[in-house]
This record gives sequence, structure tokens and C-alpha cells, in this order.
Amino acid sequence: MHIISRKALLEFAKIYPSAYQPLDDWYRVTKKASWQSIADVRMVFPHADAVGNCTVFNIGGNKYRLITKINYESQVVFVRYVLTHPEYDKGNWKNEC
Repeated sequence: MHIISRKALLEFAKIYPSAYQPLDDWYRVTKKASWQSIADVRMVFPHADAVGNCTVFNIGGNKYRLITKINYESQVVFVRYVLTHPEYDKGNWKNEC
């Protein structure tokens, strides 16, 4: 998978250093993946959820949420938001999904 963009992950990790390792782990696994559906995603990340047109990943033991859009055909993952759990609960990100 081609991930757009790692910069968003790194910028979030600057603010929340404890997010660095789990985000980096997600990035490394995802970069090597070739998912064709949410079922493929869940084989690697069992708690990933499809929400509208987005896929939401629990990061760092559910402390953080990574909201992405995945184009399975072109093998591209677009990072839309990286949020703390309280930010995620506000639901503002749902407008984009």
C-alpha cells in the first residue's frame, strides 16, 4: 500500500510522543500490505472498522484513532486524521467519511 502521508503521523507523534511507536508499527505493516477489502485489513488489524467511506484504526491500545480512506484498487491509503480518543468521540471527522 502507498500511504499518503506519513508526515501527518510524524506530526501527531511530535505532540503525543507515546503515539510514535504504534503509529510507526501501523505504517510499516500497512506499507507492506496489499489489501483488497476491509476483511483483509481486519486479518491484520482486527479492530479496524469501516465507517462510511473511511477505515478507522485503534492505535496505541485505543488511546488514539487513525482515520483513513483506502482505495483498494489503486492500493493507496489516505491518512485523513490522527486523533486522541476524546477528539474522535466529538465526531467532527465524520463529515469527511
